[in-house]
Amino acid sequence: MLPFEAVPAALSGLREVVRNQLAEWGLPAFAEEAELAVSELAANVIKHVGKGATATLVLEPAGDRLRIELHDKSYQLPALVSPACDDECGRGLHLLAGMAVDWGTVLTATGKAVWCELSADPDDQRRRVLRAEAALTRYRRDVGAPALLQSRSTQILEDSAADLISDLLHWVAAQGGDPDSLLDRAQMHFEAEAEAA
Repeated sequence: MLPFEAVPAALSGLREVVRNQLAEWGLPAFAEEAELAVSELAANVIKHVGKGATATLVLEPAGDRLRIELHDKSYQLPALVSPACDDECGRGLHLLAGMAVDWGTVLTATGKAVWCELSADPDDQRRRVLRAEAALTRYRRDVGAPALLQSRSTQILEDSAADLISDLLHWVAAQGGDPDSLLDRAQMHFEAEAEAA
């Protein structure tokens, strides 16, 4: 459990705490996704609860899963929205839902907790692949591309993945992040998962 003040400068410190704690627990394979999840959840507190709000990060390993909770003092529950292609915000929960095995929100006595669970289980990894395919299909629909119908061409889905990754990199840059660093981290995480499998 780590209480913190929700300000942009705290995000890098939260990521470092997550990385160090997972290394201490012998769970470095979770590091990249956990850092991203924590960054997204903390950024949502800053944006929707308020800069300087008090919050608490909770990490809990359980077998081949890692549970991440972020508690804040607001009773307003987040909701998935369908942002337009040129919107700079509104994709954080979609990103969280796409990489987590499960996620949700719960009201607490003092506000709410937004949580997610990450998994290293191969069956959960296969479910992530299917979720990614569903996300690509939705993305194609949202950008006005023709439906795939019965023939799910690998090349069409790869092109859609490239477009989606490009959109995500634009989003990262718009948030002041480094797209090259994100790509490097994603590649390292992918390679670590592939090696573990």
